Amino acid sequence: MDVERLDGKTVLVTGAGSGIGRATAMLCAARGANLAICDIDQAGLAETASSARRLGREVFAQPLDVGAREQMQAFADSIHERVDAVDLVVNNAGVGLGAAFLDTELVDWDWIVAINVMGVVHGCHMFVPRMVARGRGGHVVNLSSAAGYFANPALSAYTSTKFAVLGLSEALRIELRPHRIGVTAVCPGLINTPITRTSRMRGRWADDASRERIVRLYERRNYGPDRVAGRILRAVGRDSPVMPVTAEAWAQYVLTRLAPPLARRLAAAIDRTLR
Repeated sequence: MDVERLDGKTVLVTGAGSGIGRATAMLCAARGANLAICDIDQAGLAETASSARRLGREVFAQPLDVGAREQMQAFADSIHERVDAVDLVVNNAGVGLGAAFLDTELVDWDWIVAINVMGVVHGCHMFVPRMVARGRGGHVVNLSSAAGYFANPALSAYTSTKFAVLGLSEALRIELRPHRIGVTAVCPGLINTPITRTSRMRGRWADDASRERIVRLYERRNYGPDRVAGRILRAVGRDSPVMPVTAEAWAQYVLTRLAPPLARRLAAAIDRTLR
């Protein structure tokens, strides 16, 4: 897909109220795309929509929970009343959970799987078939994580969901290739977004001081969502299967591919240091 100019294209972005989702939506709008956007954060979503409309773009914005099947279906139905199919799907919406497995409650699993896994499934299930039926190709971007291939015991449930997104993306890429629909799993790394303040924390992370240390780490890293948005569109343009973003995400990706035992030892060493 040509991503330098997106005039006449419709781009769907979930979780567009802040962070990577907002930055990606705004970059697409700046390049000419009309937007279909959603987020559970109504105020943030409204701000993104207003900014895109000031660029002269058509915007359909709907507050919703991507993990709620009926809400996502109604959203898709409304979009498909306006266009036959979207051209680019960006399944970005996600949540964080800082917790070891022994500290993770079953209600936490229900919550994070519904959003991080089923939210992506819903985005694919409710928009990709119309892309296939239209017959003009397209692209799907699913936001995984460096934690989707470099296991982190301090993020047990989060890591599990991001491994699932990566696996789904790789399988879907093979299935959709005959339809000229590309699929990319984006694995950002340490990105300075609001997720550091909104993630649930359990066990040794469940105090304000621990959260502030994490927030400061991400702030010092200072890799912003605007840069991720640029990498996302570059990956779409190149039809990349997997796109690690930051230097540390690339290093972990290469290590897990070339030396899995060493990657596991490094993950254990990082966990001991954090403890």
